[in-house]
Amino acid sequence: MAAFAEGSPCWVDASLPDVEAGKRFYGELFGWTFADSAGAEYGYYTQAYSRGRNVAALAPKPDGRMPTVWGVYLYTSDAYACAARIRAAGGQMVMDPQPVGPYGTAAMAADPGGAVFGLWQPGTHHGFDAQGEPYTYCWSEVYTRARDAVDVFYANVFGYVPQDQDDDDSGVEYRVWSPPGSAPGPDSAVLGRSLITDAFPEIMPAHFLAYFAVPDCDQSVAAATRLGGRVTADPFDTPCGRIAVVADNQGAVFGLLSEPRVKSGT
Repeated sequence: MAAFAEGSPCWVDASLPDVEAGKRFYGELFGWTFADSAGAEYGYYTQAYSRGRNVAALAPKPDGRMPTVWGVYLYTSDAYACAARIRAAGGQMVMDPQPVGPYGTAAMAADPGGAVFGLWQPGTHHGFDAQGEPYTYCWSEVYTRARDAVDVFYANVFGYVPQDQDDDDSGVEYRVWSPPGSAPGPDSAVLGRSLITDAFPEIMPAHFLAYFAVPDCDQSVAAATRLGGRVTADPFDTPCGRIAVVADNQGAVFGLLSEPRVKSGT
């Protein structure tokens, strides 16, 4: 079991119109296997496994008006105290903390920019059994237009230590957050913050974007397209690796990340 620092992403799940279609898509794309769905009291939640380890979940949307989306959950040792900090820092609780049987306590919140995220206080369900390996979760970013308010919010709620990354040719400002008490920087960072610029559609809301590690970003993009998904950002190289953003066959958006390409002659 991995230990999580306060505010670290510890779980992800996808809210989908059709869980069976999601199982076919992610089973083919990532090689995931799935447990039988939980009962109605747990919203027919379906755990996903990579090589037998718990890595994500799929859940049917209880209301068709709700977004089809990958949700990111941040670890907290006390969901009720964290909810109080969120309200005090200018955020909103979308769903107050509530026990989920013996598994833990869940809540949903929105930061001052409108990005929605989950809280998870573990019980018997501790979060990821594996992450940062091929076909598992590896990173999250919050995209926002409210830079200053959001930066202050997460510092107050989780005590994140920030470090701004050097601008590259894109000119896009980017910040990483590390847990309190750690040396700031990419080696300790648990979350990134990017800005929604004029390059994005005006209707794009603030949001969290979850990334999954893959051996070859381009091959996974091709596979996602073949399975009925679509590409929202073609593969491109960054100092951290080769990245793409895709939507699954029902519209849930997620990122793909592979190791940096080795240039010929190096």
